[in-house]
Amino acid sequence: MTTADGARARLRDHLELVRAPAVLTVLGDTVAGAARAGHPATARRALLPAASACLYAGGMALNDWADRDLDAVERPERPVPSGRISAGRALAVAGTLGATGLALAAAGGGHRALAVAVPLAASIWLYDARLKDTPAGPAAMAACRGLDVLLGAGVGHLRAAAPAAAALAAHTAGVTALSRGEVHGTSRAVATAVAAGTVAVSGLVGASRRTAPAGAAVATGLALTAYLAATLPAQVVAAREPVAARARAATGAGIRAMVPLQAAVAARAGHPRAAVALGAVALTGTLLRRAAGHRAVSET
Repeated sequence: MTTADGARARLRDHLELVRAPAVLTVLGDTVAGAARAGHPATARRALLPAASACLYAGGMALNDWADRDLDAVERPERPVPSGRISAGRALAVAGTLGATGLALAAAGGGHRALAVAVPLAASIWLYDARLKDTPAGPAAMAACRGLDVLLGAGVGHLRAAAPAAAALAAHTAGVTALSRGEVHGTSRAVATAVAAGTVAVSGLVGASRRTAPAGAAVATGLALTAYLAATLPAQVVAAREPVAARARAATGAGIRAMVPLQAAVAARAGHPRAAVALGAVALTGTLLRRAAGHRAVSET
């Protein structure tokens, strides 16, 4: 292997560690929060989605550090248990990305955003290091997502963004509950409850009252339709057949459905252009997943 090949392999390992394609699903959190709070789009505030991305990616690295012993048994192909990345390196990546996320939050939203980013970062670390496998796990993960939405609003505008935070948090709780069955399977009761929650979240966003320009209602409807189409079928299948493979598929669908849900929130708040931009993010994620799939096939 050449030096260049080795560098590319290390880069791929680190991108796998932080779940790079999934990072796209958090970019719209602060967009949705800012839309609900009535903040205008500025170049400075564009740093907030980058802050979310760093905090999320750092959390993924921390997750693999914390789960290294369990993954050695259940997911030995992951970067840490496979030996491609050391446990110490994963922890260092988590810390560096977390600190970078806080710095970007301060740069993008000042002290009002930093006041939300600090408890968000603490919640991420608490979830990954302590709460993930406890009964409080889904609620803790939901709190992380809700805080990420509120990061876009900042202190002083939290009440306005609360409905958006509640919608994304509720969806996240369901996805997290399903994810617990990725290895050993879930239950019909859990999958059915999550599917019902998806419908409820859609209704919550659609019923949100807010003055909006012409076209916002259409954009909201399209985004909610995309949200339901992206996540509900897989959840229904998991409810009928609650085996591990179905739980994994429903979990992945739920993660990807974050983006159209964010778009629906932004459109309902009167920002259809933000919804269109998030649609482009969703398309990018789809293309990246297809490219990764083609590459995996070509390497086998």
